[in-house]
Amino acid sequence: MDVMRQQLKIAGHTLLVRSLLMLLALSLATTASANGGESGRYLWKSVPAAQIKIDDKIPLAWNIFQTGQKKEAHLVLVLLGRRYIALDIKARVAYTVLVPDVQPKGGDLETGNLFVQARILPTESWSLRDVGMAELIKLKLSDYGTTLQIQLPHPPDLRGLY
Repeated sequence: MDVMRQQLKIAGHTLLVRSLLMLLALSLATTASANGGESGRYLWKSVPAAQIKIDDKIPLAWNIFQTGQKKEAHLVLVLLGRRYIALDIKARVAYTVLVPDVQPKGGDLETGNLFVQARILPTESWSLRDVGMAELIKLKLSDYGTTLQIQLPHPPDLRGLY
């Protein structure tokens, strides 16, 4: 009887280990597809607390997206009406995004690599400032001569929670 219990216990542990390994593999596959790393795909999530202004006026239709990956926090996708603009805040470069390059995926957006030299949008007068709970980014879009102002909230600091 004790031998059977031991075999059942070993079989239970083996099943548990296999289940955990499958869960780990699935989570790694999901993480790899969510970032733009190896696959060259980006999954953009809306930033609800963000704000935007064009020449000190709030546009009628707009949205701001980020990937959610800490290493890609400097990449921003802006929707102004029907126009998309990709921003690399660290490099201070803006890129034109064609509408067919953006595919809806649930409530999010999925794109390929938007940050290519051929699509650089002429900009000038970049300004980055920390304004308390957010970062304020200002730049002038040379093609329209308008000033774009974006306010991105800082990610929450969770270091004190563990």
